[in-house]
Amino acid sequence: MFGSHWVYIVILLIVVLIIFGPGRLPELGGAVGKAMREFRKATSELTNEVTTAAQAKPEPPAPNASVSSESTAKGSTSEANPPPS
Repeated sequence: MFGSHWVYIVILLIVVLIIFGPGRLPELGGAVGKAMREFRKATSELTNEVTTAAQAKPEPPAPNASVSSESTAKGSTSEANPPPS
């Protein structure tokens, strides 16, 4: 199977040459090359983004002093002044 694969490639090239003609063959090759470059560029960018996102360490959340002081202030006033019974 691996020994005769070049025969299939030659047959495919002959069929492409018959269908598109020798004048459009360089144009077709350029279009295929450009498409392959764009595909490789997109896959490498995606790989870089995934790798960067996987390696990035999330920053710890900054303590919010205003929220914690408000909650303690509310808690201290309710304990100091219980509602009338």
